[in-house]
Amino acid sequence: MIDIHCHLLPGIDDGPQNIDDALALARAAVADGVSHAVVTPHVFPGRFNNVRSSIEFEYQRFASLLKVKKIPLKLSFAGEVRLDGSLLEMLERDEIPFLGQCGAYRTILLELPDSQIPLGTMALMRHLVAHGIRPVIAHPERNKAVMETPERAEQFIDAGCFLQVTAGSLLGQFGPRVGAAADFLLGKAWVSAVASDAHNLDGRRHRMSEACVVLEQRFGRDTALSLLRLGPAALCGIELDAGVQQV
Repeated sequence: MIDIHCHLLPGIDDGPQNIDDALALARAAVADGVSHAVVTPHVFPGRFNNVRSSIEFEYQRFASLLKVKKIPLKLSFAGEVRLDGSLLEMLERDEIPFLGQCGAYRTILLELPDSQIPLGTMALMRHLVAHGIRPVIAHPERNKAVMETPERAEQFIDAGCFLQVTAGSLLGQFGPRVGAAADFLLGKAWVSAVASDAHNLDGRRHRMSEACVVLEQRFGRDTALSLLRLGPAALCGIELDAGVQQV
C-alpha cells in the first residue's frame, strides 16, 4: 500500500516528538503493509511553520536514518497545507511541498478548517487548477460542513480537485457521522485515495490493512486496490513495479 498522508517526521508538528517514536511509527507502517509513505507534516503558518525547504531537510535526515536502521519503507515528502491566506505567497516563494506530478498537473494536499468550507474556497480551487495545480482535499469527511451535507463535496470534484479519505474514518475512529460521510463519498466514487493520517501509535496509528479489509468487503477488491495503491501512486507520480496487482 502507498500512504500519501502521514506524520512521521519527528518534532516538527503534532506527529512523533522524538526519533525513537518516529522510528517505531515507521516500523508499524511496514508491519501494517505500507511499502511507500509520503510524509506530510502540517504546513500551518502561526502553528506549524513548516515550508518545503525545512521539510526537505528533515525528510533527508529521517530517510537516511531509515536506511541505517534497515527499515524497508520507501519515503518521499510533501506537506499537509492548511487553507490559509499565505498559500499564494508560499507558492510565489516556491515553498509549497507538493505531493507530486499527476499528468500535466502538480498536486497539493490541502487541509480545510474543521468547521466549515470558507467563503472563497472554490474560487481558490479553480485558480489553482487554472495554474496547473490540482488540490487533493485531505479528509473532507471530517469537515463539519461535509458531514452535515455530504453532497457539498461534489463542488470540489467539479472544480478539478481530488478527495482523500482517512483510513480510520472507515473504521468508526472519528464517530458515526464521519463514517457516514466517508461511505457517501466512496459510494459516489468521488474518492481517489485512502490514507492513514497517522500521527502516533496510540489513537492515531496507520490502520491501512484494516481499511483494506473494509473496502474489499463493501466495494470490492478492485476499489481497494485503486484507493490504496493505484490512485495514491497516480496522485504523487510514483512509478509502480510492473505487473504488481496487489494492494
